Amino acid sequence: MTVVLSALREVWGLFVEDLSFTIALLICFGIATLVFPRVAIPPAWKGATLFILLAVALVENVRRTAQR
Repeated sequence: MTVVLSALREVWGLFVEDLSFTIALLICFGIATLVFPRVAIPPAWKGATLFILLAVALVENVRRTAQR
């Protein structure tokens, strides 16, 4: 059983290295899924807005990681 748990932790670590960054990305995609269809902005701007949200999440994560 220990081997199985160890293997699952390794697989989890491959996909989720930083939990706060993963949560930030899920929030960005949640905003894109739930809010963007209800907001009256042109479709071309929705992609740019998602890009900016993801870029802000990445910059914040890199800044926080660099402080460690």
